Amino acid sequence: MGDVAMTAPVLRALRDQFPEIQITMLTRKEFAPIFEHLKGISIYPVDFGGRHKGIGGLWRLSKEIKSLNPTVIADLHNVIRTKLLRGFLIGYLWAVIHKGRHEKQLVVNQGKKLQLKSTHQRYADVFINLGYDFSLTDGYLPKTKFDFPPGIQLTNGEQLVGFAPFAGYESKTYPKDLSLELIAQLEKQVKVILFGGGSAEIKALNELASKFDNVICYAGKLTLSAEIQLISNLNIMIAMDSSNAHLAAMLGVEVISVWGITDPVLGFAPFGQPSSNSLLANKAIFDKIPTSVYGNKMPEGYEKAIRTVTPDMIAQLCRQRLKHHQNRQKEKN
Repeated sequence: MGDVAMTAPVLRALRDQFPEIQITMLTRKEFAPIFEHLKGISIYPVDFGGRHKGIGGLWRLSKEIKSLNPTVIADLHNVIRTKLLRGFLIGYLWAVIHKGRHEKQLVVNQGKKLQLKSTHQRYADVFINLGYDFSLTDGYLPKTKFDFPPGIQLTNGEQLVGFAPFAGYESKTYPKDLSLELIAQLEKQVKVILFGGGSAEIKALNELASKFDNVICYAGKLTLSAEIQLISNLNIMIAMDSSNAHLAAMLGVEVISVWGITDPVLGFAPFGQPSSNSLLANKAIFDKIPTSVYGNKMPEGYEKAIRTVTPDMIAQLCRQRLKHHQNRQKEKN
């Protein structure tokens, strides 16, 4: 879901600078809420487990795409499925994402100290190659704020900090004991809202929330659409290298991201966030970071890398950013 959420700021910028174009996004039905707040974007649901399964299903999908009468087609995925689709849709003007796999492996395998192009810019380049010359700039997104979803017992004006300690791999997950320390610091000053998904995560987050009075866990209780509505009301989201960081960033919410054995130099930092909001593991000790592109390779001892991003570091940065926003609000008033 993180990669899908990373497309949202790009599509928003594209539509703002080319308001006359209509975009049809092919994505799984469950991801449709990610694009609900965007104007001029329609969703065409794909079902790779059903009617679009296998080569026959992709042939069926190609005919459905033809019925949409597209002018140009952007391949933001560039995987086997989309390569097959391109073969079925000969004659259309295509542009395909360049994922930079070679450059990423140079950083991972040879320790090249390179700041690679962001994934957001790689998505934007696809549309630029189709003739839509538009720009992405850091801090581009104004904040998108929705009403609280039904049943949420929160009040406007209350300072809300989201915390999503889990990620796709254990190497990128914030440890339970450190999460407890961090929440204990934060909940004295703000309402802390816990985010996550999956039965194991939900159980762990509910256990964390039960230990505090000013902490609420909504994991597993909301639809994705309602969760996005809730995230839009946060003052800050604290998240790992995970989808929650990108969901918040696409809404213009400030994100403090915590990195274990991955590194934002590979291009996966949340959109529009200052580099100082990325808290990295201590590379003087763990000098093989990034150990992989996605965090799936854990050298011995590197499970401790994320512990070098301490609760004090995160809480201090969170307080600084909250104060910064309070001061800016006072200046406006």
